[in-house]
Amino acid sequence: MAGVYISYPFCAQKCTYCNFASGVFPRELEPRYLDALRTELHNTEWPWTPETVYLGGGTPSLIEPEALSGLLSAIPGGLWQEATMEAAPGGITPDKAAAWRRAGINRVSLGVQSFNTRELARTGRKHTAEVVECEVAVLRAAGIGNFNIDLIAGLPGQTLESWNQSLDWVVSLNAPHVSVYMLEIDQDSRLGAEVMAFGKRYGATEIPPDDQIADFYEIAVDHLARAGIARYEISNFARPGFESRHNMKYWRREAYLGFGADAHSFDGEWRWQNPESIEDYLRGSNPERTPAEPIAERFFLGLRLSEGIAGDWSPFQSAIERGIRDGLLETEGNRVRLTSRGVLLSNEVFAEFVGAPAT
Repeated sequence: MAGVYISYPFCAQKCTYCNFASGVFPRELEPRYLDALRTELHNTEWPWTPETVYLGGGTPSLIEPEALSGLLSAIPGGLWQEATMEAAPGGITPDKAAAWRRAGINRVSLGVQSFNTRELARTGRKHTAEVVECEVAVLRAAGIGNFNIDLIAGLPGQTLESWNQSLDWVVSLNAPHVSVYMLEIDQDSRLGAEVMAFGKRYGATEIPPDDQIADFYEIAVDHLARAGIARYEISNFARPGFESRHNMKYWRREAYLGFGADAHSFDGEWRWQNPESIEDYLRGSNPERTPAEPIAERFFLGLRLSEGIAGDWSPFQSAIERGIRDGLLETEGNRVRLTSRGVLLSNEVFAEFVGAPAT
């Protein structure tokens, strides 16, 4: 019941909202990085045979098919229950999709973010709704019918009308899985830095207010549910049977190994992380391992799931009682989960369990 994550931080362009350790890097770094990835994979002593693989980034769909096949062939198994590739719309061809499927990829996560041309232009994305529609058909023709569509609530200039149009597109494409993220404002993205500096670039002054972004999210919950796409985690929605097997491992504290820059790993007892920058990763290092906090982690990870957590929650009795009193948590028998209000204020709820003493 373990998974593999491969980090590919290279992108064709850096989107304005992105706060990940990814970007546009010198071309000569890519072959060196792929060599380092292959070495890391080949030098690994596998304690188990992985059942899921996830290639994220960055834009791993930029990897040439031959190089991709070389990476995946170094992972035991080969016939994984789920093997996901993150992809940027606008570059998926029939030949590339067929090569992905031959290499073992059976799920693609599309970084669509919006189906509105003006909103996309503000982010730096160059695709259109029609391009996404065409490439979904390409994926299906290649035998990859399991795909995810990412959407962001709160992009500059986003309106109720444009948000509903994006949701309508998702439904019309019969997407089996959808991820809905509320825009994050921090110093790690160009848009976030512009907002914090009170600037105007990237449409920084046209970001909807927080309460409207929250409304967009709740509209998405209702809109997708009516289409049979139910929320199973704070940001993730799926038709029955299409929940992300790999991502469920994070929320259920199952083991996974991460490869590449900034990749995280967890073996059930210990957590460790590779160097964040490509240059530091290429220099090599022995990541420091830190012990996991099983009780606290079980709560703040498990509470992300709509099903919540079941069992003995007495170690955090007082925190849970406060959450119930504030309308953020609810219980049913021995199960505790976030309320609708708690989902919107989830970071406040999780803060009660991170680093808190279990009594």
